Amino acid sequence: MAALESARVLLTGSSGFLGSALLPSLKARGFAVTRLVRGAAAKEDEIRWNPAWPPTPEVISGFDAVIHLAGETVVGRWTASKKAKIRDSRVTGTRNLVHALLEAKDRPRVLISASAIGYYGDRGDELLNELSASGSGFLADVCREWEAAAQPAVDAGIRTAVVRTGVVLSRDGGALKKMLPPFRMGVGGNIGSGRQWMSWIHLQDWIGAMHHILKNDLVQGPVNLVGPKPVTNAEFTKTLASVLSRPAIFPVPAFVAKLAFGQMGEEVLLGSQRVEPARLVTSGYPFQYADLRKALVAALKD
Repeated sequence: MAALESARVLLTGSSGFLGSALLPSLKARGFAVTRLVRGAAAKEDEIRWNPAWPPTPEVISGFDAVIHLAGETVVGRWTASKKAKIRDSRVTGTRNLVHALLEAKDRPRVLISASAIGYYGDRGDELLNELSASGSGFLADVCREWEAAAQPAVDAGIRTAVVRTGVVLSRDGGALKKMLPPFRMGVGGNIGSGRQWMSWIHLQDWIGAMHHILKNDLVQGPVNLVGPKPVTNAEFTKTLASVLSRPAIFPVPAFVAKLAFGQMGEEVLLGSQRVEPARLVTSGYPFQYADLRKALVAALKD
């Protein structure tokens, strides 16, 4: 990759939870970042883009790296309309972006395209790594198509990493932000049996891993963005309650989660993914937060 002070990065999803956290870290490390945005391009570092259509190849030519994070949130009841938005924003958006990149005069050296550990489906206690097969369910189907949409970049010789993100710990967004109010009121508890595995990563490690992938030319293919020590939902609940000095004695029965959230509750809240970050570990990424308690303490201080 070009030197940090001159490297140009094209970023999608910059207004989302992860994108808005990654953006300032890229700028702080000397990257010149241009954002693809869905609304009007109000600043010089913005390019307007509708993911339903490929961007003009000329306007996305000449970037050293492309980081593609855009996608409809999976949170909420999965109606037919919601499912279509989740799938299309990821699959169609990725397909169109990659098509434009391949048509560009100057292609990027690296593409980092988002995915999720939902790729593995509900797998119980099975220990999963990047070589594990995909599972079943709506999210697994979406993730397979999402990752396949980036494959033409691989075929064209662009170093491509698809990052399968787990539960990202930050008080400012993601699952932890939604958990905090009931836990702080002392009414938190296990979801369902509590035996389902949660594969988590502190936000700072997620950002660090993204930079690690950017600068490490040997990292490509699927990369699990999770910490090295997944835990069960029961262990996560117990640890979070302890950090907050609150009880955790109000479990959410499985049928309530399914009743409240439908298929989303069944796959996201009750599904089990015990995932290890094999590719990050073998490529030498140094985790800042490998211990859940330390990660939660740090996340709540951020």
